[in-house]
Formats: sequence, structure tokens, C-alpha cells
Amino acid sequence: MIRRRDFVARLAGAGALALAPRSARAAVWPARPIGVVVPYPPGGSTDITARIVGERLSVALGQPLVIDNRSGAGGNLGMEVVARAAPDGYTLGIATTAHAINMTLFRKLNYDTLKSFAPVALLTENPLVLVVPEAAPWRDVRALIAAAKEKPGAFNYASSGVGQSTHLAAELFAAMAGIKLTHIPYRGSAPAITDVIAGRVDLMFDTTQSVLSHVEGGRVRALGITSAERLPRANDIPTIREAALPDYVAIAWNGLMAPRGTPSDTVRRLNAEIVRALQEPGIVAKFEALGATTRPLSTEGFGAYIADEIAKWGSVVKQSGATLD
Repeated sequence: MIRRRDFVARLAGAGALALAPRSARAAVWPARPIGVVVPYPPGGSTDITARIVGERLSVALGQPLVIDNRSGAGGNLGMEVVARAAPDGYTLGIATTAHAINMTLFRKLNYDTLKSFAPVALLTENPLVLVVPEAAPWRDVRALIAAAKEKPGAFNYASSGVGQSTHLAAELFAAMAGIKLTHIPYRGSAPAITDVIAGRVDLMFDTTQSVLSHVEGGRVRALGITSAERLPRANDIPTIREAALPDYVAIAWNGLMAPRGTPSDTVRRLNAEIVRALQEPGIVAKFEALGATTRPLSTEGFGAYIADEIAKWGSVVKQSGATLD
């Protein structure tokens, strides 16, 4: 039986909690599982990234992170779900390079990558690799550029689809090199790289996760990588910057977002835990094995990163003439 004195004390405590500032009551977050929307199918690079980081965050936060794959419309369907979700810290989403590109590529979107979300943290950067058939005559990037200048429009390139990073990385390359290439879009990376291997297509920019095994197996030849620095897993592949175009960088990235209006203390705690995780040797090693690198940024730094990516790829989309409904 509760004595009257104890009852009064408990009642007073409950009243103090009810009158406490919202920020104090929010400190109990997370009190239940957190959903993470991945706007692509299971098994892809974005899904793998989400699961690696999600497993580590589950331990740090004391609550499971539940992956929810919502693919479709170039990654738009999943991010629409996040944009409409309650800003309470229990629904997060993985944004990618596509969500910077889509701001210009699509005539109409049901979200705004800058205005609909609170940037949480950049997770990984995944460069692309410029590859050609093993039997191709070009041994380096300069030789390819020289050949393309001699025969404008004669050489074609494959991509995993209109508006994808594999498409626009090639468009950016062509513009900066002053050459004209013919685009052949495919429905996905697998059929595209298959035709490159067979010699039916002259070249392709493909993600490291998709193409490095083919490079290492001698099925295609890598001429350059699109990152600012060489990749630890493939240190023998020069960057396109050092090989021919000093200002060329094209990265496929993954980052964590929350609905706009999510409490700032929740966003900052998520960022702090992710930044800590991305510096752990075990996490770094997992991503390096996949051909990706980690780059811890503050929430503000990630927001500026996204804005820069939208501006950069917006210019490339307009120059390419690509558009989708």
C-alpha cells in the first residue's frame, strides 16, 4: 500500500514532469523503434549502406532501426513518404545523389530536397569508374578524349538510366573535355555493363560497387575514377582529375534525412552518433571493401553539401536536355 506521503511525492514529481519544458521531455527519445525509408530495392548500395549504419545506430540509441524499402520513380516515392511523415524522430530516410539531380530533372516533385527535410548526416561517398571494353584501344583518359575529338559523336556510352549519376557523370565529363558522346540508356547497371564487356558500347561510368569486380576480373579496363583522390581499394586507378581534367569530380553519395521540423536536439544526436560511427575502423573497413568512403560532416555541413550538389547537377541536367515527368 502506498502511504499518503509517498503518494503526494509521486504526484508532485508527475506534475513537475508535465510542466517541464518540451526539450526536457523530448530527452526520452528514442522510446520506440525508428523507421528508416530506403527509396530503392533491397540489396543495392543504398540499402547496404543503410543497414550497416542502422545496425550501429541501433546499438548506440538502444532502439532498433527498421529498414523500409520504398522503391519507385527514381527514388522519389520513398522520399515523399519521409517528407509527409510526422517530424518526431521516428521516421528517417536515405537521400542520394538522385535527390539532388531530381530537383531539376523532374518537371514536378511532391517534395523539395532543400525545404522538405532536415539534413542529418552524410553517410558515404561512392565514386564512379570510367571503364571501356578490355579490347578497346584506349589505355588512358587522354587517349579517349583525343579519339573522341577526332570523331565527334562517333563514340557512345551506356548508363543505368536517364538522369542517373551514371548518365550525368558522363555528360559532365564530355562537357569538361569538350567532346560529344552519344548516350545509350539502359534499365539498370547490370545490362549496361554487360554490353560494355561485350564491346557493344564504347564506355561507361559505373559505380565502384557495380564495376570493380569486373575490373579486377579483367572483363573491362578502368581508365579513371571520378573521386577527388584515389580509392584505397583500387589505388592503381588514377583519378580523372590527375589524368586529364583537374576540376572533374562526380560522386554518388548517401545521406540520412529527417522530415523538416524534427527537433534539433534529435537531429544533432543522430549526427553525433553517425559521425562517431563513421570514424570507427570496423565501419570504415566495411565501406572501403564496397568501394565507398566515409566523410563525417555536421548537420550544417551536410546541408551545404546538398545545396552544392543540387546546383552542380542542375547545370548538368539543363545542359544535357534530360527531363522526366
